[in-house]
Amino acid sequence: MIAATPDAELELGTSEPRDLAATIGFIRRGRGDPTLHVVEGPEGWREVWRAQRTPEGTATLRLLVEGEYLRAQAWGPGATWSVDRAPALIGEHDDWRPLDAVLAARDDAATTALSRARRRRRGLRLTSTGIVLEAAVAAVLEQKVTGVEARRAWRRLVLQHGERAPGHAPEGLTVMPDGVGWRSIPDHEWHRAGVGPQRMATIRRVAAVSASLDRLTELEPSALEVALQSIPGVGQWTVAEVLQRSHGHPDLVSVGDAHLPHVVGTWFTGDRVDDAGMLELLAPWAGHRQRIVRLITSLGVDVQSFGARATISDHRGH
Repeated sequence: MIAATPDAELELGTSEPRDLAATIGFIRRGRGDPTLHVVEGPEGWREVWRAQRTPEGTATLRLLVEGEYLRAQAWGPGATWSVDRAPALIGEHDDWRPLDAVLAARDDAATTALSRARRRRRGLRLTSTGIVLEAAVAAVLEQKVTGVEARRAWRRLVLQHGERAPGHAPEGLTVMPDGVGWRSIPDHEWHRAGVGPQRMATIRRVAAVSASLDRLTELEPSALEVALQSIPGVGQWTVAEVLQRSHGHPDLVSVGDAHLPHVVGTWFTGDRVDDAGMLELLAPWAGHRQRIVRLITSLGVDVQSFGARATISDHRGH
């Protein structure tokens, strides 16, 4: 179906073909995520519809990658902002050439395996949404619960308390609440969504300073990292999960995750490791550790066999 006339649009050549599923799938909160709808073709994701709350207002964004060309169309008050940010969303500014040079220079079994993974995922890039509140709320919802529980809570809360995506949008596409909206959700609604008092309180605290966080978005990620960690309930793991999505941070690793060390350890050694072991294995790739993690996890390493995220105890700040 051809979209109605957008409020803003952009078409540009990308540096090479892009894999939408591998790149933007990182911000999708399950197949039922009401903020992101996907149209699949025979070779994967053909186009993406995304509802987002930008610093300039709500927007519906349609992304279509055809070979080496990106077409972005947007509707709503945040349309221009969304179109301007579309290249970053598909990782167009994420430069993997330094990592490729490192891979080419090393000659060992791990590097050979990573080089093979890189060839299989040439279209993978680190996405950068530029939207902190969205990533922060979703990350807090994932603290100390399974992914299924977190995705269910996200879907319920967004559908009940968000708003319909503006302009020409697929049925059901929904923009998440703004800072005031998240803070206004009654306690009993959080309870019905399966969100306990601690996560509820943390999200409310994050939402209360969302405007300040928006102002820090264009600064160095380190400034935002400090600001986020000053919020009670937001710790190292949560900050990493946020900046990986809002800024496409190439090096931050989610220390404190119940699954990730086992996945990384299995990839490199065949055995489980703890956080310290994971960081030791990733040390040779300093500056690119998140890129390495994304390469590994994009290939479908079985995370579920390592138990529930609920077993970890240090997702939160103190």
